[in-house]
Amino acid sequence: MTFFNNPATESITPPAYSEITDSKFHLELAVNDAGRLIVFHSRPFTKRLSWLEFDMTNSKLDFIMNDGDVRQFGVPVHGDLAKLMQNTYQIMVVQVDEDTMEPEEAVWMPLILHSH
Repeated sequence: MTFFNNPATESITPPAYSEITDSKFHLELAVNDAGRLIVFHSRPFTKRLSWLEFDMTNSKLDFIMNDGDVRQFGVPVHGDLAKLMQNTYQIMVVQVDEDTMEPEEAVWMPLILHSH
């Protein structure tokens, strides 16, 4: 899935986790023209997402569910996106229709930054 013609876009196909989603899904991390970070995903989570965490040491983005479970998709964040993440406190999370790529739901989520 590619939503922007932007070199600062990461496309990730994480492994399927039956406890997280009903089937394999795609994630894409992008930045819009206003410098806002957006995570696009093609399938719903089976648990409610509460916030995201960015590990500045390993440049990985994790998803924290409402029951405290950490979904470590191992989403790598490289280059300019990693720098931008260090100054961001919210990320828009957008679920898109898998066939049309049209947005179905969008919410702002807190981003917690940490390093080891």
